[in-house]
Amino acid sequence: MTNIHPTAVIAQGAVLGPGVRVGPFCVVGPHVILGAGCVLHSHVVIEGQTDLGEHCEVFPFAAVGTPPQDLKYDGEDSRLTIGSRTRIREHATLHPGTAGDRMETRVGTGCLLMVGSHVAHDCVLGNNVILANNATLGGHVTVGDGTIIGGLAAVHQFVRIGAGAIIGGMSGVEADVLPHARVKGERARLAGLNLIGLERQGADRAAVRSLQRLYDLIFAGEGPLEQRLTEVERRFAGDPMAAEVIAFARGRTRFPLCGPGRA
Repeated sequence: MTNIHPTAVIAQGAVLGPGVRVGPFCVVGPHVILGAGCVLHSHVVIEGQTDLGEHCEVFPFAAVGTPPQDLKYDGEDSRLTIGSRTRIREHATLHPGTAGDRMETRVGTGCLLMVGSHVAHDCVLGNNVILANNATLGGHVTVGDGTIIGGLAAVHQFVRIGAGAIIGGMSGVEADVLPHARVKGERARLAGLNLIGLERQGADRAAVRSLQRLYDLIFAGEGPLEQRLTEVERRFAGDPMAAEVIAFARGRTRFPLCGPGRA
């Protein structure tokens, strides 16, 4: 059974699943879908073509689905899709897509978007992603499963971040981050592997050492990048984690890989 506070404003046309709770002074637009068991605490605004999966939780003063901060946006009927069990904390902002890209912003399941975090238009977040307080994603950013982005970090538009990576707090990320990497710094540089994340994934010591050798060959080997990738592909044939890293590296479009250096 839904439970809607008398001060909440639910527009005609909004779809609320069973067990949804909407707290005081929330505003829900006419094209919003709230999956079963969603909870909106007080003063939440959800607008646009926004779809929240089951058992999402949104905290006070979050603005979800409001128009993108893109001067090219012209009112197109774009979407914001949020997976189940995602928690959106106070003052977080999430915007739908634009005609300049995929017309949709997507957030996976089980994500945690902490206080003041920002997911801009046309971003794609995988599952179990964590954005710490005031972490900011520019438009068109992609973030792989299980990535953690530290507090006050800022990710440049169109940057790709691989699965299982960790971004240090207050970092400025202007290059693609390989899967399972650890990057940090005012202008972020590769600082090693996300060892804690790999341990949590169940990677053993042999797998971690293999991944470290792979990274060394990618960034310290001789010749152009494609030649180095071909060499590591030969050396690490049959290693699924290596295959993941190599495929990501070969998917570069706008930016170089975030490599080692002074952080």
